[in-house]
Amino acid sequence: MVNAVEWKEGAVRLLDQTKLPTEVVFVDCKDVETVAKGIKDLWVRGAPAIGITAAYGIALAAMKISAKSFDDFYKQLLPSCDLLAATRPTAVNLFWAIERIKETAQAHRTEPPDALKKILLEEAHAILREDIAMNRAIGKFGAALIQKGSGVLTHCNAGALATGGYGTALGVIRSAWEVDKKIAVFADETRPVLQGARLTAWELAQDQIPVTLITDNMAGFFMKQGKIQCCVVGADRIAANGDTANKIGTYSVAILAKEHGIPFYVAAPSSTIDFNIASGDQIPIEERNHTEVTHMGGKQIAASGISIANPAFDVTPAKYITAIITDKGAFKPEELIKLKISRA
Repeated sequence: MVNAVEWKEGAVRLLDQTKLPTEVVFVDCKDVETVAKGIKDLWVRGAPAIGITAAYGIALAAMKISAKSFDDFYKQLLPSCDLLAATRPTAVNLFWAIERIKETAQAHRTEPPDALKKILLEEAHAILREDIAMNRAIGKFGAALIQKGSGVLTHCNAGALATGGYGTALGVIRSAWEVDKKIAVFADETRPVLQGARLTAWELAQDQIPVTLITDNMAGFFMKQGKIQCCVVGADRIAANGDTANKIGTYSVAILAKEHGIPFYVAAPSSTIDFNIASGDQIPIEERNHTEVTHMGGKQIAASGISIANPAFDVTPAKYITAIITDKGAFKPEELIKLKISRA
């Protein structure tokens, strides 16, 4: 399994996912500015992986700070935190990871700066390890919900490439495959950046899990044909009421699933739930470069001079979600309050 992000010889090593599936290229980010570019330009993507990358980015920035006091050290660290926070607005794991690293620094403010640098790097390592463990737990809980022989539709990429390893939605699929559920996966292409075609299909092929690639507008056809028995997707942010932001097109899949009586599952670590917002109406939606829509492989595919819209995410209302599969178990959207109570 390829690592999307790791700490390697004093640098943040990212798998440049814009090159997949035809090339496997790693970039060693040696400064926080390159880490920020990697997040913004989609070398790394997926909420958990973005959070891990940001944690390592701050640790990398800390290594370059020369300071004798905590106050001076922290003052120099904050601009890097702000730089990373400005890269992508929707994925809550980004902000969660940044705040966790900042809180770790504050909790060890009595340590000398050189010791603090090591503490922040170890905290980033911990975030990576915890994410992999959470993904394994998500996979176990999710696999129990999938019937043997099911056709499973997934949207975008929520696999090892989008996380510290193993995956959330693909973690569920991997776990189901490992316990011999004999599933068949349908991966839709996920326009406009084609994460399903370029990444999900590639990941599953690497693991020799049967996958059929379909275009985004084929999902309803295969549901009506009885080829799909459940849908499993990831999430970039989940509101307190269960409304879920995920890659654009997820909302459409959820409506189709509801119409066809097919369970629609969201798989995400508990850290993706943002109890600070009541509903999906408060989730900011990133608008990305319009050339992602008008061009493919560097070639223009749309007329010039037309208006373009390119929201990167949409919000699926909780009423369309059968269950949210977390590292703490599977919950109906209205049951998420249990996780809030357990955090307190």
